[in-house]
Order: sequence, then C-alpha cells, then structure tokens
Amino acid sequence: MITIRSAQDRGVANFGWLDSRHTFSFGKYYDPKHVGFADLRVINEDKVTPGQGFGTHEHRDMEIISYVLEGALSHKDSIGTGSVIRPGDVQRMSAGTGIQHSEFNASSTEPVHFLQIWILPEQKGIQPSYEQKTFDEIEKRGTLRLVGSRDGRDGSITIHQDVSLYATTLQEGETVSHPLAEGRVAWLQVARGAMQVNDQTLTAGDGAAIAQEAQIRLQGLSNDAEALLFDMPA
Repeated sequence: MITIRSAQDRGVANFGWLDSRHTFSFGKYYDPKHVGFADLRVINEDKVTPGQGFGTHEHRDMEIISYVLEGALSHKDSIGTGSVIRPGDVQRMSAGTGIQHSEFNASSTEPVHFLQIWILPEQKGIQPSYEQKTFDEIEKRGTLRLVGSRDGRDGSITIHQDVSLYATTLQEGETVSHPLAEGRVAWLQVARGAMQVNDQTLTAGDGAAIAQEAQIRLQGLSNDAEALLFDMPA
C-alpha cells in the first residue's frame, strides 16, 4: 500500500527570509492526519534567503538530519561544532539531554535549499553529538546509497534509531529496487525531479508512506530525479 502525501497539501510557513513546506505537523501548522510516520516526526523543505537563518535555539531528545540540495548552510552549536553543509553532505545532530544551535545561509548572495528531518531516538537522555559526512554524486547515481543507519555501516552516519536512510539520484528510465522486510515500513521523499514508485508517480516535494509492499521499485521519470528513502519499524 502506497499513500501519497502531495507537495501541494503540505503546511506552509513563509516569513520572507524563510519559505518552508511542512510534510508533517510543525510549529503553528497542525494536521491531526499528518503528525508523523512511524519514528519520523519532521520533514521540512526550507529555502532561506542570503545571509539569513535560524538564530540560536534549543532541542532535546531528537535526531535531526540536514540534507542540502542547493547552496550552503552554516551550523554552530553548544558542543563546539562549527561547519558548513553543502550538497552531498548529510548532517546528523543528536539533541539528547539538550543542545543549542544556529543555522544560517552561508552565502550573502545565493539562497540555500535544504531538507530538515527529525527522527525520534530509541531512548531519551543520550549525550548530545554531531556527525557530518559527504557522499559524492557518483555514489548515489542509479543506486540506493545508504547514508544513515543505526550502526553506521557502509560509511553512513549513525542514527540513534532503527532507521536505514538511503539517497538516490536517477536519470530518466533508470530503476532501483529495495526489499521491505515484514514488520517494516518506508517513507519516500522526492527532493527534485519526478519518479515512479511501484505504480505511483511522484514529483518534487511529494512524499509517500509505504507499507505491506514486499518490494519498492523506483524509476526515474526525469533526468534530475533525487529522493530519500527511510526504512524503519512499523
């Protein structure tokens, strides 16, 4: 069963400097039918104008992942991390007992476009931590590249939850498949372009909840299709 969450149905927050689309309930946007999926709680597609961003604020007990599509995102936090996240980078910040951080567009001339993802951790009160890794375009082309996992296997970032996160980029006509084990579900988030998921067509910004499907087959319908696939317990 595949249930599509259409891009046009997402929540909207526009503050001038920030244009955000909320797949799930977030901030002032609340939809009781869309408060998360399994351990996923937030998928926000954010566009931030040059030189602007999120001032210092606190999080607790959440795995926060940033995936930049265009531009560069500057990150600073209370555990001493200072970094810039660019396309190809995957960042994980474990808030745990509490962490303060800020995120700003690193450019004074170009916008930054990224996905911010929140996942519930397996346990509360862990030590805050930070991790960032780069996955070249060639690693994701025509395959499902593991970029995040519970055990950090295959060079992926470590997520403190039983979630396997894959990234893929597909040319038109390219296909990849992923088996979905019994008791597992998946969420697909299309970041750009268009692709077919089994017998359903999704375009940029669309998401899909996938359950009771033994196999997930993705086919590129454009030459710039890019998506994230989350495999997790039901």
